[in-house]
Amino acid sequence: MKESANTYQLENGLRIIQIPSPTNVAYCGISIDAGTRDEESGEEGMAHFCEHMMFKGTQRRKAWHIINRMEAVGGDLNAYTNKEETVVYSAFMKEHFERAAELIFDIVFHSTYPQHEIDKECEVIVDEIESYNDSPAELIFDHFENLIYENHSLGHDILGTADNVRRFKTEDALRFSRRLYRPEKMVFFVFGNIDFKKVKKVAEKHIESIQAAEKKEAVEKIETETTKKVETFQSIGHGVQIKERGTHQAHVMIGRAAYGSKDPKRIALYFLNNILGGPGMNSRLNIALREHNGLVYTAESTLTNYTDTSTWAIYFGCDPENIDKCLRIVRKELDKLMESPLNDRVFNAALKQIKGQIGVACDNFESYALDTAKAYLHYNKFEGMEDTFKHLKELTPSLLQEVAKEIFDAKGLNTLIFK
Repeated sequence: MKESANTYQLENGLRIIQIPSPTNVAYCGISIDAGTRDEESGEEGMAHFCEHMMFKGTQRRKAWHIINRMEAVGGDLNAYTNKEETVVYSAFMKEHFERAAELIFDIVFHSTYPQHEIDKECEVIVDEIESYNDSPAELIFDHFENLIYENHSLGHDILGTADNVRRFKTEDALRFSRRLYRPEKMVFFVFGNIDFKKVKKVAEKHIESIQAAEKKEAVEKIETETTKKVETFQSIGHGVQIKERGTHQAHVMIGRAAYGSKDPKRIALYFLNNILGGPGMNSRLNIALREHNGLVYTAESTLTNYTDTSTWAIYFGCDPENIDKCLRIVRKELDKLMESPLNDRVFNAALKQIKGQIGVACDNFESYALDTAKAYLHYNKFEGMEDTFKHLKELTPSLLQEVAKEIFDAKGLNTLIFK
């Protein structure tokens, strides 16, 4: 697949990006710069709540008509919310592009959030929250970010709380969506073998009615706690925190806030993270904790990127009696990366592996489309696989060691234990 992108911006600020693909299956959607971190006090969980309720009725459709619109032609309609964006998208045969685009524009801009649907759906969301709370291996990630980003909306749980969700009303959802679901805070993305002139024409057609209304109702963005940037390296590690949850297995996370999107060292941390606990079974943590010592079933490290910071963390689950031993092994692996640079053989092998992983990941067209939309939404640029390879080639063992010393220093790390 040749990597290229067509881009355009409408007068009302809506940005469009289209990436050609060789298949007859296409994807399109709207990515909105509105997530958990944009929630104000008392709105915790609202971004996720609105994402659910978008499917429950618009000015011209009832819930059943929304569900059936793409299903009738064998397509999918989906949505998700995270800390920084809400995304609504569809997968379909390319001849159904206009059907998919019209539906997505309708539910993003014309949802009515009917109260009778809220009364039913809130219990579905509460069940989702309770199910999540019963899964400590997932729940610990939210608690960990709460620990790192305390007193900041980046620490909010995406799902919110049951009490909050049960309080939300139609007017609350409308207030949130009107504040944040605005063309200048959105990207309309298309991945598929569809003429770009047609893409622009369809977008212009379905946003015409929004244009005039948005100009009349233009509001200034208010600087609140939700929009403040994170001071990436100002936080000091909180040491070790233990939460008694009565689990049979102990769940452990170690990590910290790291580099923002514009910091050139972020790519180095991405590379180090892959060596340490990336998806490969040959990651250092998996070899040390599982293969050599048989102490864990899962050991991984993750790098979650945000616009102004990132969360780097290690996770493993083990028998409560083995927590200290596992922590010592993890510390030993971190110290190795801090104390000496990678030799050329290890560095080149790691570079070869990560390039192969990126190539395989890019073959998943749905993920590729969503990742492209995210990058264009937040950074207003398109970078393909070859651009990433270019950044990786600029890395050196000495730079990796420098980053390891900054990020893996025990003084800056937080440890959270569920047991």
